[in-house]
Amino acid sequence: MKPEPNAATDLLAFLTKPEWTTPVFWALLVASAAIALAAWRQNPGQRSGHHLGIWLLRLTMGVMWWQGSLWKIPPNYDGLVFWMKQIVDHAAIPLQAKLVARFVLPNIALFGPAVYATEAAIAVCFLLGLLTRFGAMLGLLMAVNLWLGLYSAPNEWPWTYGFLIVVQALFVLDPPGRSLGLDALGSYRRAAPLPGPRSRD
Repeated sequence: MKPEPNAATDLLAFLTKPEWTTPVFWALLVASAAIALAAWRQNPGQRSGHHLGIWLLRLTMGVMWWQGSLWKIPPNYDGLVFWMKQIVDHAAIPLQAKLVARFVLPNIALFGPAVYATEAAIAVCFLLGLLTRFGAMLGLLMAVNLWLGLYSAPNEWPWTYGFLIVVQALFVLDPPGRSLGLDALGSYRRAAPLPGPRSRD
C-alpha cells in the first residue's frame, strides 16, 4: 500500500522535482540565507529572535507564492483556466465573474503569463526581502481577487483566502524585508554615517 503523503514527503518531492524551476528555487533559498547572514553581521540591530522569526515567516510566504506559481508556467494554463471558470460560476460579485468570462478567459494567452509573472515576482520579493511592501501589496490584491472570486466555490473555505489577506496586509503595514532582507541592508546603508575627515597628528 502506498503511504499517504505528508509534509515531509511533499517537501522532499518539491525540493528534488526534476524541473528547471528547482535549481532556480534553490538559488533563491541560498541567496536568502546569504542576505540574512550579511544583514545579521553588518547591523547589530538585526541580531534578535524577532528579526529571525520575521525572516522565517517571510521565507515561508515566499515559498508558498513560488509553489503556487509553478502550475501557471506558460504555455500550459489548464489549471488556471479551471479556477478562472470557478470564479465565473461562484464569484461573490457578478461584475468580477463577467470580467473574467468576457475578457480574461478569451485572452488567457495574455493574462496567463501576467498571472505567473505576478506570483513569481511576489515570491522573489519575499524570498530575498526586496521591495517587500510592494510584493505584499501585489499579494494582497491577488488574495482579495481569490477571496471574492472563490467565495462560494464548492469545497472552498472563504477564510483560507481571508487569512491570506490578513497576512499580506500585515506585511504591507510592516514590510518583512526590513528583517534580514535586502530591504534591511539598503536602509542600513542609507542610515550609516559617512566617515568624517581624518584627524592630523
